[in-house]
Amino acid sequence: MPTYFVVSSSIDDPELLNEYVQAAGALPSVVPLKLLALDTTSKTVEGAPPGPRTVILQFDNEADFQTWYDAPAYQAIIGKRHAATTGFSVLVNGL
Repeated sequence: MPTYFVVSSSIDDPELLNEYVQAAGALPSVVPLKLLALDTTSKTVEGAPPGPRTVILQFDNEADFQTWYDAPAYQAIIGKRHAATTGFSVLVNGL
């Protein structure tokens, strides 16, 4: 079953976020993943998200997500995203 990592945020430090994006894009692929969406102008339909930036990554399953997320190379850069944005992320099981 596919698993989706969805991040919703506002951008507090564009330069630092760009450093994170560049570093994340250069990471070796430890598991199959697909970038489904990356939008900095998302339109809110209901509720109050932290900001207009939305990212959706698809993984084959939750174990693959955890392998990717826990990888030392990703953990070495995740602090940049946390420092550059305000928001939240959720893990969603697909059908």
